Amino acid sequence: MSDAAAHFTTEAQGEPAGPGRYVRVDDINPAEFVPGLGFRPVLGQRAMVNFVDFEPGVEAPRHVHEEEQIVIVLDGEFTFDLDGDVRVMRRGDVAVVPAWVPHGAWTTDSRCLEVDVFCPPRQSLLALAAGQSDSGGSGGAAGSARSGESAGAGEVAGSAGPGEAAGAGEPNGAAGTGDG
Repeated sequence: MSDAAAHFTTEAQGEPAGPGRYVRVDDINPAEFVPGLGFRPVLGQRAMVNFVDFEPGVEAPRHVHEEEQIVIVLDGEFTFDLDGDVRVMRRGDVAVVPAWVPHGAWTTDSRCLEVDVFCPPRQSLLALAAGQSDSGGSGGAAGSARSGESAGAGEVAGSAGPGEAAGAGEPNGAAGTGDG
């Protein structure tokens, strides 16, 4: 089998893990752990993406976590500190952050929209996803939770398909807050 044939195979090697779904990120109200730093995470079964919007003059404090993180800048720019290697990142730039490596980021006079990919999903976001609820099947209605608040029913972007309810703790939701 060629590389292309293997990559695009239609022969399942197991059972589907669940139904697919669509999520409209713009319908997830951003939540903030830090003022001016909006988080809109979308949770899969084994991975998570977090759409992060930095306002000008905002800092995501230096921190560590057990999950691997890949940072992708979509628009604007920010300064990223990857264990002391400090660089300005712009559209199309990517940083790979292994588990437990110290990192942080900040903007000066511009905004930055970036995506964080976590594998496995970021543990601090899983607790917030526990209150996920059905949004009516659009994958779109959302509320928000602020730092120190728990996300309850109606405060998390719906993730279930039409007629399905996303139960608490299921890894199929889009959480209303996050941590980069």
